[in-house]
Amino acid sequence: MRSDNSKIKEIFKDLIFTSSEIEIITSVFHKIEVKKGSILLKPGDYVTEHYYILDGCLRAFHVDAQGKEHTVQFRIKDWWISNYTAFFTGTKSIMTIEVIQNAILYSINEKDKEYLYSAIPKIEHFFRVKLERAFAAFQSRILRNLSQNAKERYLSFIQNYPNIEKSVKNYHIASYLGITTESLSRIRRELTNI
Repeated sequence: MRSDNSKIKEIFKDLIFTSSEIEIITSVFHKIEVKKGSILLKPGDYVTEHYYILDGCLRAFHVDAQGKEHTVQFRIKDWWISNYTAFFTGTKSIMTIEVIQNAILYSINEKDKEYLYSAIPKIEHFFRVKLERAFAAFQSRILRNLSQNAKERYLSFIQNYPNIEKSVKNYHIASYLGITTESLSRIRRELTNI
């Protein structure tokens, strides 16, 4: 990322940096290209990085004691992904992050992020706003899962994330919604017959 200032501008939209700030930023972000099917993080790993997605699609999921997958999140271009509980607490991951479309990522570790916060304070504000929005989105999803039926959750999903549905498999969507693939197919048939 050293010479690619356009990527910095893409990651930190609406922020303006001096040339010395750009040098600092490029010194701590690392470009990673990962292929579809790669596992970026698995249960038991210590989580030391979080990732900006320049291109591609990833999903984070947990496998319960019965072996059932529960998709926690999908992430696409211009989003961030990690196992944030483990990242912020220094504990081991209980989730897997899988690359479901070839991806270009930029990673940063906690130590370097803290360095950026002190060296360039507007970046701390940038990340705080991102985290606040992510927290609000997770809370909204929890409330939807508690109060909506499967069809309503699916409609909310395609309304809130129209670009993700085209990028992921049906069983991933069903896992995210907490339903079976058969239920997802039934819901889609019902919606096409309306």
